[in-house]
Amino acid sequence: MAWPEAGFAQQSRGGSSRPAPKPSEKEKEPPPAPEPPPAPYDRDLLRLSEVIGSLAFLRDLCTAPDAAEWPARMKALMEAEGVTPSRRDRLAGAYNRGYRGYSLTYRVCTPAANEAAARYVTEGERLSHALASRFGG
Repeated sequence: MAWPEAGFAQQSRGGSSRPAPKPSEKEKEPPPAPEPPPAPYDRDLLRLSEVIGSLAFLRDLCTAPDAAEWPARMKALMEAEGVTPSRRDRLAGAYNRGYRGYSLTYRVCTPAANEAAARYVTEGERLSHALASRFGG
């Protein structure tokens, strides 16, 4: 024997003709895991993401041979360090800030754009070496 659906059972008892409310989607999903505390190297990691974003724009603008490497490096960084959605958002936001900061001011490659890119390469190397030596990896 098949059991009647909840909506049908309510109707047959003279109740309202509306079906019984279904559980909301929020009730079905487990609550999100709490965000872990920030890592001690987060500040440097966010700065490195911003530097990579700046280089992604500048090196592409100036048609440097390594232009395609910078988005790939950011992807690798996101895969390694983007362990939670909010952390991925922060890393991506820093990358986008660096990228947009130069995309708003530079339309063509200039000596100043090349100089900025060279300085960012130096800063990026310094940050990545410091992160690796202090925190491993």
